[in-house]
Parts: sequence; structure tokens; C-alpha cells
Amino acid sequence: MDAIQVFLDTIITRQDLIISRTIEHLYLSFVAILIAVAISLPLGIYISRKRKVAEFYIGITSVFQTIPSLALFGFLVPLIGIGTGTALVALIIYALLPILRNTYTGITGVDEGIIEAGEGMGMTPKQILFKIQLPLSLPFMMAGIRTATVLTVGVATLATFVGAGGLGDVIWRGLQSWNNSLVLAGAIPVALLALAFDYILKRVEKKVTPKGVNHT
Repeated sequence: MDAIQVFLDTIITRQDLIISRTIEHLYLSFVAILIAVAISLPLGIYISRKRKVAEFYIGITSVFQTIPSLALFGFLVPLIGIGTGTALVALIIYALLPILRNTYTGITGVDEGIIEAGEGMGMTPKQILFKIQLPLSLPFMMAGIRTATVLTVGVATLATFVGAGGLGDVIWRGLQSWNNSLVLAGAIPVALLALAFDYILKRVEKKVTPKGVNHT
């Protein structure tokens, strides 16, 4: 009970810090995912039409994914400098692979028989893409976006090391002062944000996915 009381006291006394850093964390995560989606979805559609180059693009994003998070932030500082820009570039890079790979897998995984039926009805390749392949691949695409979102919310805690703020700042302050309550005051909101984003995207997925298509 004492530990819980100390934790609650920490939240009350540091509420201004926690609220401001939560807003920063939301901004970093939301903008990074939005840009990653804007890049990955069109690119995923492109490589699904040009399968010879698919391995190249997916391979590049896979290589970026293998770089340790803190190291990637460190590599970008000499190129971009410290601040929000560096954090966003790093987060976007990490979010690309799940969205790109799932978009490609979803589109190329559509049953050939359904595509042939569309062709037999006189549908153009563009109509087949927008009326058959994209609707049927939505569960895969949304699964990739959800995975990327959870990953981004977690990695965004490292933004504090490049001067971009976020809830990682609260966690780092707690670690420096050996204050476990302050660490939890930063870590718990991160987990809640990840769960909230995942839940919201799951609801969006159910709304946009055609009836009869399995949800992930």
C-alpha cells in the first residue's frame, strides 16, 4: 500500500511533466505512423505490381529494422541534428517494414481465381486493384499498421536522447534519480497509449473491412 501511495503522490506532484510529455509522445507517434503509412502503402501497391523489385525494397526496410534503436538515433544526429526531426525520421524508418510487408503480402495473396473472375467480367487492372485486391487485403494491411503503431509508441521513448521529449524523458529522470515510481509514471502511459492505439485501429479495421473477409 505504501508503494501505491508513493506512486500516486508522484503522479500528482509531476502531473504537469507527465501530461506535457504524453502530448509530445502522442505527436511523435501519430506523425511518424501517418508518414510511414503514406510511404508504405503506395510502395506496397507498387511492388505488388512489380514483383521483381519487391525483394529489394523489403530487404532495405528489413536491414533498417535490424539496426538497434538507440544506434539509429545516434547515426541520425550528425546528419540531421538533435530534436523532433531526428526522432521522426528514426520512428518512420522503424515503422516502414511491417506496413510494407503486410501490404505486399495481402495484395499478392489474393486468390488468383477471384482475380481471373474479375478479368472475365471485363474489369481493368486498376478496377481489380481497388475493387478486389485492396478490399480483400485490408486485414493484412491493418495488421501491419497496428504492429507498426505499437512498435513506434515503444521506440518513441528513446526520443528523449535526441532532445525530442516524450515519455522517455519521464522514465529517464526516474532512472537517474533511482525513483521507481517516476519510472512507472512514464512507462505505464506508454503501455496504455500502445493499447489504445491498437484498440482504435482494430475498430477501424472492422469498420472498413468488407463483410465476409476474415479479421486479424
